Amino acid sequence: MAVVSEIPKRAEVQMSWPARNVLLSIVLVALSCAHQESVPLPPPSTIRYQVIIADRVAGSQVTEVKETGELQVSSEFNDRGRGPKLTARIRLGSDGTPVLIDTSGHNYLKVKVEDHFAIEGRRATWSNALDSGERTLSGGSAFYISANGVPEEGALLASALLASADKKLAILPQGEARIEKLDELELHVGSQTRKVIQYSIEGLALEPRLLWLDEDRRYFAEVSAWLSIIREGWKESIPQLLAAGDRARSKRSEKMARSLGRPLAQSWAIRGGDVFDAEHERLLRDYSVLGSGNRITAIGPTASLAVPSGAEVIDAVGKTVLPGLWDMHTHIAESQAPLYVACGVTTVRDLANDIDSLADLRRRIDAREAIGPSIIPAGFLDGSGPYAGPTKVLVDTEAEARAAIDRYKQLNYPQIKIYSSIKPDLVPFIVKYSHGFGLRVSGHVPAGMNAEDAVRAGFDELQHVNFLFLNFLVDRSADTRTPLRFSAIAEHAAELDLGSPKVQAFITLLKERRIVVDPTVSVFEGMFAARAGQISPTYVSVASKLPPAIQRGLKQGGLGAGTDEQKSRAFAALLKMVGMLYRAGIPIVAGTDAALPGFVVHRELELYVQAGLPAPAVLRIATIGAAKVMKRDGESGSIAPGKQADVIIVDGNPAERISDIRKIKTVVEQGVLYDAKELEKLIGLASGSTAQSL
Repeated sequence: MAVVSEIPKRAEVQMSWPARNVLLSIVLVALSCAHQESVPLPPPSTIRYQVIIADRVAGSQVTEVKETGELQVSSEFNDRGRGPKLTARIRLGSDGTPVLIDTSGHNYLKVKVEDHFAIEGRRATWSNALDSGERTLSGGSAFYISANGVPEEGALLASALLASADKKLAILPQGEARIEKLDELELHVGSQTRKVIQYSIEGLALEPRLLWLDEDRRYFAEVSAWLSIIREGWKESIPQLLAAGDRARSKRSEKMARSLGRPLAQSWAIRGGDVFDAEHERLLRDYSVLGSGNRITAIGPTASLAVPSGAEVIDAVGKTVLPGLWDMHTHIAESQAPLYVACGVTTVRDLANDIDSLADLRRRIDAREAIGPSIIPAGFLDGSGPYAGPTKVLVDTEAEARAAIDRYKQLNYPQIKIYSSIKPDLVPFIVKYSHGFGLRVSGHVPAGMNAEDAVRAGFDELQHVNFLFLNFLVDRSADTRTPLRFSAIAEHAAELDLGSPKVQAFITLLKERRIVVDPTVSVFEGMFAARAGQISPTYVSVASKLPPAIQRGLKQGGLGAGTDEQKSRAFAALLKMVGMLYRAGIPIVAGTDAALPGFVVHRELELYVQAGLPAPAVLRIATIGAAKVMKRDGESGSIAPGKQADVIIVDGNPAERISDIRKIKTVVEQGVLYDAKELEKLIGLASGSTAQSL
C-alpha cells in the first residue's frame, strides 16, 4: 500500500459551513405570466468586489458590463485551499431576465463547471452536470440561475423580481421566487457615502436570501459572520450590514416563535406509549411519563401510574417515546435552528461559530424569541496561515492560546476545538491549559501530526473518521489541511487492513485513553457515494420535502478524486471502522457537520446501523451517550424524574427499525411542545417524503 505525501492534481473536499450556505443559496430559477416592466441595460462599467472570510480578503468578483450590455463576470475565492473559480457571460433581455448565460470554471469542490442556458424565440434550454432540459415559454418572462452560479446572478434575479408587477417570478426547472424590501442604510467610508437597500428573496431555500443593492439596483453586498461579498472599498461597512441582517433574521425568528409551540401545563402526562430507556437500551412497553412545566416528575407503567386530576394528557398509544436527540457536530445558523427541533433534535454541540452571534442566538432561544435546540458551544482555535479556518481566533503562541482559552472559559464554554493549522508544538500547552480549567479538548488532527500523536498529546476526542485512516495512509510531512485529507481516503482507504496489528494497536490506544470519536460518516457518504445528476443518498429520503432549488443543489455529486469503485469501497471501509470502534468499546457520538441539518442526524443513525450497530445502541449514542460525554446526563439525555422535558414522540419503533426515527409526531424541547408537521410547514417543507427503510 502506497503512502501518500503529495496532493493529487485533482481533488475536492467537504464544503465549509459558511460556503455551504452561500452556495446553496445560489443554486436556483424561472417562468412567469406576470407583466414585467422594461429594464434599461446598465451602462458600460467595471465593478469590483471583495470576498471576505473572517475579516480576511479571500477572493473577488469582477463584473464588467460591455458596450453591448452583455455582462462578463469573474468570481473566485480561496477557503483553506478550496473554493470556486467561475467565469460567466450573461446577456439580459429588455425585462432584465437572462436570455443567455454561459458559465465555466470549477466549483467549491474543484469540480469542472460547464453550464449553458439560452432562450431562442420562446424556447428556453439549459444543460449542466446536474440536469438538462427545455421549456416553451407560453407567456411572460423566464429567469434562469446557473447550477453553479456567480454571486452577481443573485442581484440580477433581485432586479428582475423588482421589475415584475407582483414581485414574483417562477423558477426553472421548478418553483417560484418572491422579493421583499426590508431596510435602507446610508453608509459612510472616508469621504464616500452610499445608500443601499436590503432585500429578501424567498422561495429558493428554507430561509430567505438576504442581499444588498445600490440605488441603481446593482449588486452591493451579501454578508454573514463567516463569509461576505461586498463592493470593493466598502469592507468597513460589513459590521453595519451584519447588524441589519441580524435584525431581519431576529424579526423573522420571533414571528415564527410566536406562531408555534406552547409551554406544557404545570401538570402533564404523556400516556400509554412505549418509552425508550436510553440507559439500558430497551423499550418499556405501555409506560407513561408525568411532568410539571419543563421537568419530568415520574415514569412508570400506565396501569399503575396515576395521572393527576386536571393534568394535560398527550396520547402516545401505539407510539414510541424517546429522549430528544443530540447532534454533536454542528455549526448552527439561526435560519437552521427550527429545523433541528422539527427533526427531534433538542440539543446540539456547536464546534465553531461566531462568538457574539452564537451567544445572541442562545439567549433568544432560551427566551422563546426563536425556535431552536439547546446549544452547547465549543471554543474554536486555529493557527494563522493560508489554510486558517474561517475564524478571528488565530493563535500561534502560548500567550495567544492562553488569552483565547481564558475568554472561552469566562464565557462558560465546556470544550476547546483545535483545528488544522495549529502548530504541533503548541498542542501540548493548549491541552494542558484547557484541562486545567476542566475543559474537554477535541478537534482535527493538526498538520504535522497524526491521530496517534493527537491522542498521546491529550486529546479527549477526535472529529471525523477520515483522520483515523490518515494515521496510516499518509506520513507527517503530508499537508492534511489540503484536499489530501479526503482524496487519500477516496483512493486508498480500502487498501488498509483494518485487522492488521498496527490498526488494532491504535484501537487499543483509543480504548485505553477513553477517546471519543465523532465520525460524521454522513459527510463522507456525500463525498464518496453521491454522483453528479442524482440526489445525494444522504438526502434522498427527504428530498421531496425540500424546495426544488435545494433538490437541484443536492445533485452536485461528491468528491472528484478516485474512481466510483474506489470511493464506494472507501465508504464501506469507513463504515467498517465505525463498527470496529463500537465493538471495541470506543465511545461514539453522533455528529453531522451538515449543510442541511436535522434530517442528517437521522441519516447518521441509519448509517451506524448499516455499520453493524444495533438500533437500541444507536439511539443510546444519540441521547444519553452524548449527554454523558458532555457531562449533562444529570440534566438531559434520558427520560427520568428530575430531568429536563426534552422528549420526542415517534409514530413507529426506531428501536427495531432505525428509519422510524424520521416519523416524528411531537417534540417537547425544554418543556415547549411542538407539532412536528406544523413546524415543518412553517419552515417551508412539503408533506411528502420517500422514507428509506433499514
